[in-house]
Amino acid sequence: MAVLPLLTVPDARLGQVSEPVVDFDADLRRFAADLEETRLAGPAAVGIAAPQVGRFQRLIIIDVPPKKGGATHGHLVLVNPEIVHWEGWEMGREGCLSVPDYTGNVIRATRLRLQAQTLDGTARELEMEGFEARVAQHEIDHLDGLLFVDRVVSRRTDLFRRKVYRSRGCPAGSDGH
Repeated sequence: MAVLPLLTVPDARLGQVSEPVVDFDADLRRFAADLEETRLAGPAAVGIAAPQVGRFQRLIIIDVPPKKGGATHGHLVLVNPEIVHWEGWEMGREGCLSVPDYTGNVIRATRLRLQAQTLDGTARELEMEGFEARVAQHEIDHLDGLLFVDRVVSRRTDLFRRKVYRSRGCPAGSDGH
């Protein structure tokens, strides 16, 4: 397994629409393992999409641990995911490995149903809500060439510079620049 280089803004390739996966082979499984290794190398990343590493195929990985009193599907590798139903709306803060310097407020559906395939091509249908639904929508957006910054209501009021902290010699809570 390998950690793959991430595409970051302003790389124009992040706006490219991904193609459906048609070959469910050993190469796809190897790539998914490398993509997972790349996700794990990121700072607390709960999701990643193939286009973020320059492979324009419809594959995402999400891993949202359940919170107290809630349930999630845990670790998912979803091939050719498609949202077939959504409901409710909620504003929430999002960040992205491909947009390392900013976070932003984005309106997303609170519940969704999606269809996808597994790495061996088996069809799945999943229902998600809350943060897990938000993560799935964020990652599927990557497959369609969209970033969360494309969905903020106002770049003036809903986009925030991410603070960077030094690990030593910087008082807690101060900006590390």
